Amino acid sequence: MQSISLLVVLFAALLTPLLMAKFNIHSLPTAVAEIIVGIILGKSLLGWVISNDVLEELRTLGVIVLIFLSGMEIDFSLFKPQKHRDGKIGVAPLAFLSYGSIVVMALLVAWVLDLIGLYSHIVFAAIIFATVALGVVIAALKEKELLSKPFGQTMLLLAALGEVLPLIALTVYQNINGTSSRSVWLLLLIFLAAIFLLLRFRKPYQWFAEIDKSTTQLDIRLAFFLIVTLVTIAESVGAENILGAFLAGMVMKLLRPREETEDKLTSIGYGFFIPIFFIMTGANMNLRAMFKDPASLALIPVLLVGFFAAKALLLPLLLTRFRKHNALAGTLLTSTTITLVIPALSVGKSLGIISSTQSAAFTLAAVITCIVSPILFNTFYVAEKDDIKKTRVHIIGANLMTVPIVQQLSKGLYDVQLYTDDPVKFKTYNSEAPVTLLSDVTAPTLQAAEVFDADIIVLAHFDEDKNFAVAELALAAKVPRIIARFDAKNATDARYDELAAQGVEVYNTFETNIAMLRSLIETPSTLKILQDTTAGIFEIVVNNRRFAGLEVKNLPYVNDITISQIFRGDHFIAPHGDTQLHLGDHIIFSGDKAQIGQMRAEFEKVN
Repeated sequence: MQSISLLVVLFAALLTPLLMAKFNIHSLPTAVAEIIVGIILGKSLLGWVISNDVLEELRTLGVIVLIFLSGMEIDFSLFKPQKHRDGKIGVAPLAFLSYGSIVVMALLVAWVLDLIGLYSHIVFAAIIFATVALGVVIAALKEKELLSKPFGQTMLLLAALGEVLPLIALTVYQNINGTSSRSVWLLLLIFLAAIFLLLRFRKPYQWFAEIDKSTTQLDIRLAFFLIVTLVTIAESVGAENILGAFLAGMVMKLLRPREETEDKLTSIGYGFFIPIFFIMTGANMNLRAMFKDPASLALIPVLLVGFFAAKALLLPLLLTRFRKHNALAGTLLTSTTITLVIPALSVGKSLGIISSTQSAAFTLAAVITCIVSPILFNTFYVAEKDDIKKTRVHIIGANLMTVPIVQQLSKGLYDVQLYTDDPVKFKTYNSEAPVTLLSDVTAPTLQAAEVFDADIIVLAHFDEDKNFAVAELALAAKVPRIIARFDAKNATDARYDELAAQGVEVYNTFETNIAMLRSLIETPSTLKILQDTTAGIFEIVVNNRRFAGLEVKNLPYVNDITISQIFRGDHFIAPHGDTQLHLGDHIIFSGDKAQIGQMRAEFEKVN
């Protein structure tokens, strides 16, 4: 019977997304659909799925892997101080301030419940009301391809706080009010263990990538070693296993895994373990028993209002950064809660502070938020301007070569700014292109002008010494791409090679002219394509996981473009119709310039 229930769950996990695609169900996140399917198949209705040891173990692994992947989604750059030219508050400050409002409202809602006599344990109730279902939030953001956008990162960080802080608070509450002899200070062991593992594996992890092969998959083995180690330590000190899983995800993220590693872990999680968790969460619900209990039914709407009321102050805070519809959508999405509610209720039962009736009411109210909130989120959300982000290009050196480049790039998906430290050239070109005059090109001046706040920096000075000095500063500032001009290559050979070894893209106008002339002789149409006003040769990078694994013949726009090369790793691949794309691939193609903007927006969207 155990194998039959497992077979039904796995078949349901396979069939659910297929049916959603067949009937064009887009407003409901897949995770929520799986909970509903579990309710239908479980105790509440059909009874085809009966919980057993195997399914419960897989369900536990599902939530652990889900929280681990949630930890890997955290963008730690969000915690750095950020300056916004539009004067809007940064992602991290907004998320922390927003979660502070949730804590205040959760305490208020719990106090009201105590005041009207429905539930008297204020702190425990506040912990539950302050939770956010990180897994459901991530699933909703992934399907909207928002994880890399300011809105998505704000919601992600807010949801992470809504999972981790209540988790720590629950563990402390359990230790203080329970009969365990463990000290609360033992919780520090799991954080110390996470720091130790991070320091221990930071350098060896780079070596793993060099010796790894398909039959060893060292990166995946390391990931599960981290999960099991921190989960075991968490349980040993009296904490919940999902706290260890989340810290393991953060450690793995800080190790800077390859895109392929993240993709494999995501495939394992969302392809097997996580659907089982969501389906079994629904299958373990017994709605029939709940509906027979009048006290439970009366408590459900009150708790449901409480879950939404606890997030009420988010709306005015999110309005300071996002448009009205999206602020409302974000508020509704963070009202989703389920992942931590179930283990919290188990803790409450063990402490004797919550009855079975009250536990059932909390659970059903949480499940309803998982169904209603994501649907409302998908209904209200509309694309922000930040969702179509222009590539920021800063060019240092105003001359006859760079000014036309600025004029041409500004017409596309590029935000281009030109800088010069020559007052004469500033007066000459400031009416033709956006030029900023710098007093010099020293580190304090460049930092004050936010020159390094760019995706690409082009060093186009005729003075190689200045280009070399600024290139080193840009490397220290970790600018993603640096392009530097070095015409007198022989005189600066050592520096040329030094910069190239660190990833700086060095160009030489003499060599470029030679290459162009040779191309003109060998392939006359190449220059015509480059100079054409409607067609051109372009390059896009595959950052969107939606396109990873797709064959070239199935790509959108494939009938309108001609793919000549795919640059993967450190080598070129001749593409065929059945060539599969990988994350990080550089696609080199020719086509209509009018389409490149939309293609970049889709393919280079980090998701």
